[in-house]
Amino acid sequence: MLVEDVFISKKSTIVEALKRLDKAATKALLVVNTQKQLIGAISDGDIRRFILKGGKLESMIDGVYNQKPIYLRQHEFTLPVAKEIMIKNEIGLLPIIDKNDTVTDTIIWEEIFSADDPSYANSNPIDVPVIIMAGGKGTRMAPFTQILPKPLIPIGDRTIVEVIIDEFEKFKVKRFFLTLNYRGEMIEAYFKSIEKKREIIFLWEKDFYGTAGSLKLLEGQENIDTFIVSNCDIIVKADYSDVVHFHKQNNASLTVISSIQHHVIPYGVVEFNNGGEIKSITEKPELNFSINTGVYVLNKECLSFLPKDTHMDMTTLITTLMENGKKVFTYPVKEGDYIDIGEWDEYRKALEKMRTF
Repeated sequence: MLVEDVFISKKSTIVEALKRLDKAATKALLVVNTQKQLIGAISDGDIRRFILKGGKLESMIDGVYNQKPIYLRQHEFTLPVAKEIMIKNEIGLLPIIDKNDTVTDTIIWEEIFSADDPSYANSNPIDVPVIIMAGGKGTRMAPFTQILPKPLIPIGDRTIVEVIIDEFEKFKVKRFFLTLNYRGEMIEAYFKSIEKKREIIFLWEKDFYGTAGSLKLLEGQENIDTFIVSNCDIIVKADYSDVVHFHKQNNASLTVISSIQHHVIPYGVVEFNNGGEIKSITEKPELNFSINTGVYVLNKECLSFLPKDTHMDMTTLITTLMENGKKVFTYPVKEGDYIDIGEWDEYRKALEKMRTF
């Protein structure tokens, strides 16, 4: 990656910053002037906090970015010093600047820490179980799922459910639950045939209970206070220690991880009054909105709102919680941190995207 790939002007918008973050595949960008001198840094966390406070995506990053970024002088640089600074400050991008404050290089966390390095592991592990909803028929992926269940779809040399589990294991998650139904015997047999590196508990549906109904099966399980729920056909790359902290800090009953999406309509959009008189034509407008990724953080109290052995989707549960005065929050992540593998077109895109994920 070129150094310039993580540069951004303070005159840029939040939307532009999000796109640059996705393209650079980093958690932060360096705000520089026309002489490439460092004047600040902006992270996805800075943007998230701004949006959650009601900030608009069309706003300028000026006033949002950190005007006192952490950096390392060129003459002081050594790899051990860079590592120490990044670990101490929990940053994934460290700029190297010369005596004129010009950025000459950047150090990226993933490039200097190996996955086996103890320092690579997240410094804030989470002690919560993860429930993966793996009982659906996966009809959108037919005819593949007429033979194999969707959780066993291969992504490289692993199955999709293993990729999901691996993402949570970066945060030292030790206990996983898989809700099973359609071809569940194959899923259970697969995990029993491979090396047992983690605790996996299988919960069997008597019928198809939807995207929330099978969570009722958690009742009676020990140490289920706060837990994470994930669909089995999506991958979300998030700082789950921060997600859980956000959930608890807001005293939320349920937190939805959402993804900020950018879509350009490839046509001129016509707006008109009654009778057909045109008010405006906007050429190829871009829409920005947040979508539900299918990953959630829940409290145990949510289980009491689920009927036993009954179909219920997560959207219904969320509505029920809000109608009963419970707090429901969202934790937004950028577009590039979300991969949907629920349809063939998305699956093909995901195979390419996973190379840099």
